[in-house]
Amino acid sequence: MPELLAVGEILVDMIPEQVGDYTKVKTFLKCFGGAPFNTAVGAARLGASVGAICAVGHDEFGRFLVETLRENGVNTSGVVTKTARTSLAFVLRKERGEREFFFYRRPWAQTADTLLSPSDLNPSHFRGVKILHYSGVALSHRPCREAVERAVKLAKREGARVAFDPNIRADLWENTEELRKVYDRAMRQADILLLAREEAEWLFGTSKPKEVEEAVTKYHPEFLCLKLGEDGCYVSSKDRKIREPSFKVRVKDTTGAGDAWAAGFEVGLLRGLELEDCARIANAVGALCVTKIGAITSLPTLSEVRKFLKTRTGVSPL
Repeated sequence: MPELLAVGEILVDMIPEQVGDYTKVKTFLKCFGGAPFNTAVGAARLGASVGAICAVGHDEFGRFLVETLRENGVNTSGVVTKTARTSLAFVLRKERGEREFFFYRRPWAQTADTLLSPSDLNPSHFRGVKILHYSGVALSHRPCREAVERAVKLAKREGARVAFDPNIRADLWENTEELRKVYDRAMRQADILLLAREEAEWLFGTSKPKEVEEAVTKYHPEFLCLKLGEDGCYVSSKDRKIREPSFKVRVKDTTGAGDAWAAGFEVGLLRGLELEDCARIANAVGALCVTKIGAITSLPTLSEVRKFLKTRTGVSPL
């Protein structure tokens, strides 16, 4: 049975091979995508037992996504197929590897991932799960929202930690008032709250670690993880507060970097490591992820992370 279970949106990222002006782009790379499942693949490559619960379309893109999960050792028994098309995200790559997204998904098109329903969930898939991981994109439309909320209840019933990545895409929502209301409920259920700098700014009006920590006090997460990009990360628990510097690498594409970070952190927790080690592993996985184009292309294996950490720090806690 999986120790880490990912649920929610899965899609194909269409990433231009050229940087900059979209009108000049000639070719795109078809890449695996969907924040929860980038994390799922990342965790599987680090040796975790991982399962997936999601919906894909009855099309070539859907088959590509399922096959990619299987090739990376992710259990796909919880994946269902819908008659709608598989969701797409077109990525605009900017200088220094930054990017923007625009989606072929609701509210613009009816696509498969949003059609995951509570009835698609089998309680047996949650047995033995230690961490349930999902992102806020899956909450943007029903019935997927209800499916994820049921998944949270089933995971909690098993004693699992729930990891929530806001992954704010405001344009996918009917209005920001609904987004904030739904996110408030999600954060109250989160044991592991994963925030990018921009998400903290959007939600709380600040990305300063101490101020963010104060803002999330009402949600009572077991772990607050503030991902700060080239400035590393800030991680806190009830009795620990850690600021961990980043690893310097040559950046090609930041797509999926935060998802990679989450994979490293959560695998560290699954292995019972100290909070400092979890943060350091997460930074290493995130750094390695941005060295190639695509969310999962450069997700490292366990041996690669060990080698990287030994080279950079002299020791690997994994």
